[in-house]
Amino acid sequence: MIEIQDVHRSFDGHQVLNGINLTINTGETTVIIGRSGCGKSVLLKHIIGLLKPDSGRILINGKDETKMDEKELSALRMKFGMLFQGAALFDSLTVFENVAFSMIEHTTMDRTTMKKRVKECLSLVGLKDIEDKKPAELSGGMRKRVGLARAIARWPQIMLYDEPTTGVDPIMGDAINDLIIDLHNKLKVTSIAVTHDMTSAYKIADRIAMLYNGKIIAVGTPDEIKATKDPVVKQFITGAGKGPITDGADFN
Repeated sequence: MIEIQDVHRSFDGHQVLNGINLTINTGETTVIIGRSGCGKSVLLKHIIGLLKPDSGRILINGKDETKMDEKELSALRMKFGMLFQGAALFDSLTVFENVAFSMIEHTTMDRTTMKKRVKECLSLVGLKDIEDKKPAELSGGMRKRVGLARAIARWPQIMLYDEPTTGVDPIMGDAINDLIIDLHNKLKVTSIAVTHDMTSAYKIADRIAMLYNGKIIAVGTPDEIKATKDPVVKQFITGAGKGPITDGADFN
């Protein structure tokens, strides 16, 4: 479904993406791992078209996203749902207004149908009867779930998760992982998650890719990644304090 071909991107002379090559297969969950600040979120922003590469191509269903104009990109983004790292809810809006936001902005759906869809989405993420609450009244885990309900509201084909378990405790983190798996199975979407949480990566991934020094240096199933002989990958997944990881990047 998604082909990333030799993508380069630099910021202020610092090379963040340095020839990324990666194929995301239809219907799979691919998890991109790497240390904090290595460029994982930058890569996600390229995939959804919020950033354009300095060179290289990103193909979505065979169409080159890097050659699209803003109208074409806007239409393409409607196929994506995204859970942002901090849920990124609008504090001044109710839960209903947050979940319904893209429907209000981009469809002519009537309010009765919209209310039904919001209830469906909240139910899918294990929430009910909170439509009138504001984000400030919710726990961190509930805000993540509302963010996920908003992401699936318009029946996306591709789901993007930016550090889905960051900012919640381990028990809620595991619940979020279960929710990602459940939604993947129910909605039959193609999913991409970026994380440095290996517990999450092993649980939700069909395939794991490691980003290091601006390149994808390893791709495999969770079992293949666990059994790696690559010293850089091994150091990262085991959390060893000393070793070859010295990239020093500081970009999201």
